[in-house]
Amino acid sequence: MPSFEPMLEVTLKNYPKKNAAHVSYGTAGFRMKWDDSLDYIVYRVGILAALRSQDKTAVIGVMITASHNPISDNGVKIVDPYGEMLEAHWEKFANKIINCSDEELAGVIQSIINESNINSSQTPQVYVGMDTRPSSKRLSAACLAGVETMGGKVADFGFVTTPQLHYMVWSYNSKSTHQPTMEGYYRKISDSFKRFLKLCKHTQSISAPVTIDGANGIGALKAGELQTYLGDSLSLKVVFDGTAGVLNDQCGADYVKSKQTSPVGLDTLAGERYASVDGDADRVVYYYKSKDDVFHLLDGDKLAILMTSYLKRLLNTSKMSDALALGLVQTAYANGASTDYITQQLDVPVACTKTGVKHLHHAALDYDIGVYFEANGHGTIVFSKSANNLIAEAASRADASTEEGVAVLKLHALSEIINQVVGDALSDIVVIEAILADENMSMEDWDKQYTDLPNVLTTVKVEDRSVIQTTNAERTVTNPEGLQAAIDNLVAQVSRGRSFVRPSGTENIVRVYAEAGTKDEANKLATGVVSLVKEMCN
Repeated sequence: MPSFEPMLEVTLKNYPKKNAAHVSYGTAGFRMKWDDSLDYIVYRVGILAALRSQDKTAVIGVMITASHNPISDNGVKIVDPYGEMLEAHWEKFANKIINCSDEELAGVIQSIINESNINSSQTPQVYVGMDTRPSSKRLSAACLAGVETMGGKVADFGFVTTPQLHYMVWSYNSKSTHQPTMEGYYRKISDSFKRFLKLCKHTQSISAPVTIDGANGIGALKAGELQTYLGDSLSLKVVFDGTAGVLNDQCGADYVKSKQTSPVGLDTLAGERYASVDGDADRVVYYYKSKDDVFHLLDGDKLAILMTSYLKRLLNTSKMSDALALGLVQTAYANGASTDYITQQLDVPVACTKTGVKHLHHAALDYDIGVYFEANGHGTIVFSKSANNLIAEAASRADASTEEGVAVLKLHALSEIINQVVGDALSDIVVIEAILADENMSMEDWDKQYTDLPNVLTTVKVEDRSVIQTTNAERTVTNPEGLQAAIDNLVAQVSRGRSFVRPSGTENIVRVYAEAGTKDEANKLATGVVSLVKEMCN
């Protein structure tokens, strides 16, 4: 009898399979409406995480969250050794272990051990975190039971943001000088930010606060903790902090981005800075109200352009542009005006990938310094190992009395503020505030870097989303035959037109994106493409 079976017999009784429906591991792991049938899934993910830890001889993370989804949902995903999402090859193991019967579970576990040549004598180590949903504590307990079934050790971090858990896993496995603790995370960001501000001509502190909509979730709690470490250097004013209101309900980054308006109940004032994070604080968008009382959104595209343009200036001033290749990664949802600006005005190469941060992160690794953001505000800056080493070495001998030396030191500080492991709303906010302070930029100045093309994003219900097949980073339809040609014909009828369709990864809906030179043309194009999808996909 395998060594895990006695414990499996004991714990499995508490987490029997309750759902016959087939579920699949995706970019967000397993995510669905919460009921007690999710308990057995998270229990089995705990088992899988322990196996993965033995396979990699490393700490593995498990995060309980449903991100920007409603409070009634929840989910679970695995974090690989260096903060990455679960390796694609292991997704099949996830599907196998979740969808088998209780009677088959022991055999499936053993088959994973055999196929991966796992040394079962090793003690698994798993870090577990959760967001603030009412169901999270119960699910976390199920995960712990799964890990313990395999004889694993658990570090239970309790309530953390998703990026914080990614950081913990990365920090431990990489043997970083930044400790795999909450204090280590906060000190890495705050100390680097304070060091950065001392290099700026304009200020050594930012007195005007940035108001953060915490989506009534974990981001609100952790922004408050970060404030303690930032002290007087930056003021974070947290609203929608969970004391009243519901998680992600008419607030948060997804609401602000999709509705193109501020959270319900937030009285925005002209000239002030606002940011909204999502339920697990891995997304952020900025916005402001202009003097003529108009709402202006600065989404992931705007964040990416600000960061990329600033990095370009630092690289040029530090005379490191020849040694370090800078690039930007976007998806098809990126506004065409942002792509034009970065390629034509800044002369920085742009890559386009399929939707999903795992695709963007992978593509960003092709550059010495890769900036990636989805339009929804999920993104970060990735520095290659050689780039980090080169910048750190240059900073150690930089002359702070010269413009070149200051640029090197700023670049180094910025690389320490950012969470290079994964998109992190809190880290991104501090980076944005650092850049705005150094450039002495107002929100209007930032917004005027380029003007977005009017655009529409909508959905169409279909009987079977699999009828839509795409290529070219999801920008070109290959099936149904003739659909792409019909879309191209509509695009040609409007100025600066662009449109694409892609199936949802979880629902029988097709997402339709359209942009054009005017709002009326964008609406016309979107309406036409929606009609095509209804006609050819049902």
